[in-house]
Amino acid sequence: MDPVDHILVVDDDAGIRELVTQYLRKQGLDATAAANGVEMRQVLATRRIDLLVLDLMLPGEDGIALCRELRSPGAPPLPILMLTARGDEADRILGLELGADDYLTKPFAARELLARIRAVLRRTRMLPPNLAVAEPAREVRFGDWRLDTTARHLLDGEGAVVALSGAEYRLLRVLLRHPQRVLTRDQLLQLTQGRDADVFDRSIDLLVSRLRQRLRDVAREARYIKTVRNEGYVFCADVAGDAGAP
Repeated sequence: MDPVDHILVVDDDAGIRELVTQYLRKQGLDATAAANGVEMRQVLATRRIDLLVLDLMLPGEDGIALCRELRSPGAPPLPILMLTARGDEADRILGLELGADDYLTKPFAARELLARIRAVLRRTRMLPPNLAVAEPAREVRFGDWRLDTTARHLLDGEGAVVALSGAEYRLLRVLLRHPQRVLTRDQLLQLTQGRDADVFDRSIDLLVSRLRQRLRDVAREARYIKTVRNEGYVFCADVAGDAGAP
C-alpha cells in the first residue's frame, strides 16, 4: 500500500491552520501545522513531508526567507505551494523565482488548494531526479543564443552564461517549443505552472519582461518575444535543435 502524502501547512493564522489541516485529513491526506519557521524546521527534521504549504506573510522570518532557505544548495527537494494575501504580482514572481512550485492568493477555497496540491505533486513526480541526470546533453539555438536544456544554461553569442531563474527557464522552454505561435497568458500559465490566471494576474507579463532583459530584447524592437495586443505573446525567431526536449 502506498504511503499517504503528508502536507505541512505553515501559517501564523491559527484558524487557517486548523481549517486547512482538517480539510486535508478528510480528503485522505496526512497534514501537520506549524505557525512559523522554527516550528517548520522542527517538523521537517522529524517527519517525512511530501509538500509544504507556506504562507508568505509570516512574522519574523517570512515565507520568502524560508523558501530561499529550503532552495539553498544541498537542501533536499521539497515541493512548495505558497500562500499570499498580497496583491503585488512582484511578490508572487519572487516566490516562484526562488523555487516555489505554485502559489494561491488568499482568500481561497479549500477545494482549490487541494487541487493545486495534487497538481504540484503530480508534476514533481513525473520525472524522478535520478532519471533527469542521465539524459544526454541537448541544445536549442535561436538568434545569437544557445540554451543547454540539460545544464539549464543560457549562453550568448560569446559563450558567456546568462543566469535564468527557474520560472524564466520554464517560460523560455515553452516559447521555444511553440515558435511563431501566439500564446495567450492563460496558455502560458497552464504550460509553465499548470494553473489558470485570475482577472488581476499579471505574473506572466512580469516574467516576460524579465526574460526580455536576459535576452537583451527591447520590447518595441523585439527580435524574440513580441507582444500581440489583446492576445498574448509570440516567439518570433527561428528555433533550431531539440526544442521539444524536457
